Amino acid sequence: MLRLLLVDEQRMFVEALTQYLSTESDLWVADSSYPSETDLLERARIAWPDIAVVDIAVLGTRVHEVLRRLEEVCPDVRVVVLTSTVDSDLAVRAARAGAAAWLPKERGISELVEVLRLVGRGHAWYPPEVLGEVLCALRREAGPAGTDHDPLAVLSVREREVLAVMAEGKRGRQIAAELFISVQTVRKHTRGILTKLNVHTQLEAAMLASSGGEMPALAETAVRALPR
Repeated sequence: MLRLLLVDEQRMFVEALTQYLSTESDLWVADSSYPSETDLLERARIAWPDIAVVDIAVLGTRVHEVLRRLEEVCPDVRVVVLTSTVDSDLAVRAARAGAAAWLPKERGISELVEVLRLVGRGHAWYPPEVLGEVLCALRREAGPAGTDHDPLAVLSVREREVLAVMAEGKRGRQIAAELFISVQTVRKHTRGILTKLNVHTQLEAAMLASSGGEMPALAETAVRALPR
C-alpha cells in the first residue's frame, strides 16, 4: 500500500480527494494539509509518505529549494506536482528538482490515481504539453552525446551499480537482492540517479549512460526491458 501526503491550498479539494482515495485498496492518505512550507516539511517528517502530492501554488518559483528540503526531511519520498495552469517553465523547474510527475488538475482524479500508481512503481509522468520543453531543457544540461563528458561522473559507485542492474531489466526487489541492499535504498538510489542525470525515466538514464561509453551494451537491453 502506498502512503500519501496531500498538500493543497484548497481544503475542499483535499477533502474530496481524500474521500475518493479511501475507496482505493492500494492507496492510503497518511496525512493532508493546507500548508505553509514549514507545515509541509513537518508533516512529511511525521507521515513518512511514499508519495507527496503537492500543489505547485504551495511551491511557487521556489520549487527547487522546497523539494530539496523535502528530500532532506524524507529521502524516499517521490513528489507528484499538481497544477491549475500550464506553465512549462515551472514544469522544467519541478523536473530539475526531481519531481516524478507533473499533473494538471483538469485531468481529473481518476487520472491522478493512475499517475500515483505509476510513480509508486518507479515511473515518471509529464503531460505532452510540457514534456517537450522539459526534455529539451534537461538534455541541454546533460550535454550532447558523443563528447568527452562522462554523464556518469556525477553518480556514486553504488548508484552506478544500481544503474547497471537496472539496465538488465530488473526491478526494485531484484536489484535489492542482487546488491544486498534494502528496497528503500534502491528507491533512494534510483531517484538520485534520475535527478543527477537530469532524466525522468530509467530508460533515459540507461540510454544516457550508454552514450557516455561507460556501459556498452546498455541501450539495447534498456529499450527491451525498461518501462516507457
